[in-house]
Amino acid sequence: MAKNVVPEAREALDKFKMEAATEVGVNLKQGYNGDLTSKQAGSVGGQMVKKMIKAYEDGMK
Repeated sequence: MAKNVVPEAREALDKFKMEAATEVGVNLKQGYNGDLTSKQAGSVGGQMVKKMIKAYEDGMK
């Protein structure tokens, strides 16, 4: 696992990931999620990127 530059950010990132998963209809659990399909995992990651881009764009306005 990659080491976070700001360890305190772990909780916020986990919350962000859970929100993204809910938005795309993927049921994430705390801890191990190795039973997800690649499509499901990719959907969560893609949603996270979309949200980050939107937040950045909104911050530029």
